[in-house]
Amino acid sequence: MFTNNPFAALGDSWSPLVMQVYVVLMIVLVAAGTLFDIVHKGSARYFLNNWRKTKSKHVDGGELVSIAVKTAVVDVLASGEFCNARRRIAHLLTMYGFLLYVISTAVMVFSYPTASIWPQLWWLGGLMILLGGYWFWFFIRVDVAAEGNSPFRIMPADLFILSLLASVTLGLIWAYLQARASAGANVFFGLYVFATTVLFASVPWSKFAHMFFKPAAAFEKRLSYANGTRSNLPGPADKPEQFGSAREQPRNY
Repeated sequence: MFTNNPFAALGDSWSPLVMQVYVVLMIVLVAAGTLFDIVHKGSARYFLNNWRKTKSKHVDGGELVSIAVKTAVVDVLASGEFCNARRRIAHLLTMYGFLLYVISTAVMVFSYPTASIWPQLWWLGGLMILLGGYWFWFFIRVDVAAEGNSPFRIMPADLFILSLLASVTLGLIWAYLQARASAGANVFFGLYVFATTVLFASVPWSKFAHMFFKPAAAFEKRLSYANGTRSNLPGPADKPEQFGSAREQPRNY
C-alpha cells in the first residue's frame, strides 16, 4: 500500500492522459481563481498603491534583501506570525504536508511507472495534512478553543479547510481500498475526485488564494516598519489575551 503508485491502477480503466488533463485543469483553476480573487478583492491594487505611498521612504538595497530573506524564512517557511506554538505546528504540518501531497500526486500521475519514494511521500504528506488539519479543526479554531462553540459549526469561511480534509481523507481511503482490491474503491475514488474539484475550483470563495498573496502582505508589513510608515500606529492590543471563553482560558492568541 505504501510502495505502490495508487494512480497506476487507473490505467486499467482509462488512458493515463485523462488524469493528466485533470491535474492540468486543476492547476488552471487555481491560477484563474487566484487572479479573480486578487482583482475582485482589490489585493493587487492595495499593495501597488501602498508601495507607491511608501517608495519615497528610503530603504537601501541591503536592507531590502534582508527584509525579503526574513519574510521568506520567518513568515513563510516557519509561519512566524503565529504566536501560539500549537497553532504554528498545526499550520506547518498542514502546509508542508500539502506541498508533499500535491507534488507527489503530480509526479505519480505524470510518471506512472514510478517505483521510487514518491508513494511514501504521498502518504506522508496526506497524513501530515490530516494530523494538522483535524487538530486545528477540533481543538485550535478560535470559535472552538476560545469561544466555546461546537467544532461541528460550519461557516462559509471553512470551505478551504473542509474541502482539503475531505479530499485527502477520501484519497487515502481510496488508496487503501484499492490496495486491498475492495469493490468500494471506485466509489471512494469518485468522491475523492469530487472533493478535489471543489477544493481547487472554489479558490475565489475560499482561503486557498491567501497562500499566494500572504507572503506579499508579510513583506509589505516588514517594509512599512523599516521605512517608518507604521510608526504612527498604536501598538498591538493586549485585551484579547485577557478575555476568552467563560468556561476556559483563551488559548488561540
